[in-house]
Amino acid sequence: MYNRYVKLFFHLVIDAVLSGLTMLLSFVITNNFPKENIDNFIYSILFFSVFFITFNYIFKGYHIIWRFAVWRDYLRIVASSVMAVVFCLIVHRVFEFNYSYDFYTVLLFLNAFSICALRLFYSHISNRKAALESQEPTLRGNIMVIGAGSAGCEVIGNINDKKFRGGARVRCIIDDDLNKKGKYVNGALVIGGRNEIVSAVRKYNIDMIIFAIPTCPTDQKAIILRICQKTGCELRTIPSIYQLLVDKNVDLTTVRKIEIEDLLGRDPIKIDLELIMNYVVDKTVLVTGGGGSIGSELCRQIAFHNPKSLIIFDVYENNAYDIQNELKHTYPQLNLVTLIGSVRDSKRLEAIFSKYRPDIVYHAAAHKHVPLMEDSPNETIKNNVFGTYKTALCAAKYGVKRFILISTDKAVNPTNVMGASKRICEMIIQTFNSKFDTEFVAVRFGNVLGSNGSVIPLFKKQIEEGGPVTVTDPKIIRYFMTIPEAVSLVLQAGATAKGGEIFVLDMGEPVRILDLAENLIRLSGFEPYVDIKIEFTGLRPGEKLYEEMLMSEEGLTKTDNRLIFIGHPIDIDEKRLTEAIEEMRNVMYDDNADIRALIKKIVPTYTYSPSKVCTQKSETKEKTTV
Repeated sequence: MYNRYVKLFFHLVIDAVLSGLTMLLSFVITNNFPKENIDNFIYSILFFSVFFITFNYIFKGYHIIWRFAVWRDYLRIVASSVMAVVFCLIVHRVFEFNYSYDFYTVLLFLNAFSICALRLFYSHISNRKAALESQEPTLRGNIMVIGAGSAGCEVIGNINDKKFRGGARVRCIIDDDLNKKGKYVNGALVIGGRNEIVSAVRKYNIDMIIFAIPTCPTDQKAIILRICQKTGCELRTIPSIYQLLVDKNVDLTTVRKIEIEDLLGRDPIKIDLELIMNYVVDKTVLVTGGGGSIGSELCRQIAFHNPKSLIIFDVYENNAYDIQNELKHTYPQLNLVTLIGSVRDSKRLEAIFSKYRPDIVYHAAAHKHVPLMEDSPNETIKNNVFGTYKTALCAAKYGVKRFILISTDKAVNPTNVMGASKRICEMIIQTFNSKFDTEFVAVRFGNVLGSNGSVIPLFKKQIEEGGPVTVTDPKIIRYFMTIPEAVSLVLQAGATAKGGEIFVLDMGEPVRILDLAENLIRLSGFEPYVDIKIEFTGLRPGEKLYEEMLMSEEGLTKTDNRLIFIGHPIDIDEKRLTEAIEEMRNVMYDDNADIRALIKKIVPTYTYSPSKVCTQKSETKEKTTV
C-alpha cells in the first residue's frame, strides 16, 4: 500500500512539472509570454497543472498499469489534456488573460504528446526490465514460424514488438496452405509448406523454429517436428488448442521448448471433468502408493476436485512427505491425511480402513521394475499380489464403494514376473467383484513418460553424463502416455465403472525406443552417434520386443471417450485361483521355491525359461555353499 501512494505521488509531481513546461514552451512558440505581468504566467501554470491532474484522475489515468497499457489508455491522457485546456481558456477569459487561440492549440498538442511519450517510454523500459529479469529464455537470432494463422500472427507480432524481447527476427513462415504462399503475415513472408523447412533453414540461416498451430492434429504435429529436428535448430511450440481454452492468450510467455511428448504423435486424452467432479466431490478417497509417479498425480487431480478427505498411504516416507507438502501449499483447505505403511501389513490396513472408512480406493502401490522383479520374484508376489489381495479384502469388508486397480499392458501374455503378478491382481479384483458389493475395476495402460524408473529419466541422465545412451534392442517398441494422461484414464474409470471391467487406452501407434533415444538426444542439442553414442545391450530377462494391450480372449467395448475401451471380463475358475494363491502364500517366503511354476498355474499365458531360472538358482546355491 505504501509503495502504491509513493508511485501516485511521483506521477502527480512529474505530470505537474511537465504540464508547466509545456505551457512555458507554448508561450514561447506562440509569442504570448506575459512579460509585463509575470504573475499571470505563474497562475496559468498552476491552473493548468491542477486541471490536468484532476481530469486525469477522474478519467482513471492514475489507475493504469502502464507496462500493459493499450491505445485506449493513452486516449485518457488526450481527453484529460483537452478538458484541462478548455477550463484553462475559461479561467483566462474570466480573469481577462488575453492569449491567442494558437496558444491553446499548441498547448493541447504539446501536453498530450509529451505525457503520452513519457508513459510510452516508461512502458518500454518496464517491459525490457521484465524481459531481462524473466526466467524464460530470451528469443534471439533468426526465427522461422510454422503456421500463418491467427496464433502464428500473434507470436510474430510479439516478437516484432521490441518491448517483449530483443534481438529476435522472424525471417520466414511455413504453412501447408498453398493460398498463403508468397503472402506476408505481420511483415514475414510465407515461403511454402513443410517440404521447404530444411532448405529454408539453410537459406535464411535460421537459429530457432517456433511451432504455432494450436489446432494441428497431434500426429501431424509430430511429423512436422521430426522434420524440424533434422535441421538442428532450437525448437519451441505454443500450447495445444485444449490448453489455450484455459489460457486464451498467445504471447511469448506461452512459447515453450519442445518436449518428448510432442513427438509421440497421439492426441491427448480428453475427460469429462464434470463427471469426475461429481464422483469425487465430498468423498473420502484413499490412494495407496500415493507418493509414487502415478499415485502423486492421482492425489493432485483428486485434490483439485474437492474430496471430503484425501488419504495418502505409502511405504516410502520421502515421497509421501513431498506430495503432502505440495498439496498443503496448493490446497490449504484440503482435509489431507498422510499415512506410512505397507499394503502387505494386514493389521495396518485394517486400522486405516476401520478408522477412515474410504468411499473410493485407488490402488497404485506395487513393485514395477521388470528386471529387478525378475531377480526377486517372491518379493513381487508378496507386494503386488498379496498387497492387492489384502487391500481389496479390506475394501470389501469396510464397504468401499469402488476399488480401482492400477494395472499394465505387461499383464497381457506376460513374459516377466511383474506383468504376471499384475495379471493375477486383475483376476483377483474380477473375482472379488462377483462376490462383494464393492465395485472392483482395473485400468491398464502402457509405459508412462517421466515416471520413476522409466526410460526417459534414464536417457536424460545418460545424455547429461555425455553418453552412451543404452537401448536394449534396435527393434524394441513400446506404447507411451504422459503421467497426466494415465491419471485421467484412472479417474475416468473410477467415475464410469460398473464393476468387473478392465479399462484399456487406445494409445495409438507404438514408439521405437531407439527413435525415442535419438529424439531426446536431438532435443538436448546433440547429434546422435556423433556427439552422443547409442549402445545396444540386448533384451533383459523377461523383456519383450513389443507389448500388447489385450489378450485374445478379451473383447473390446467402446465408451463415450473414443480413446478408452473396456475389455470384457473372462471366465475365471475361482476355486483354482484361490487354491493356487494359497499355495503361493505357503512358498513365497522360500527363495528356493519355484514360484514361477505356481504363477504359470494361475496365468496360463505366462511364459518363462525354466532352464534359466534353474541355472540362476544353482549359481545362488553354489555362492551360498562357498
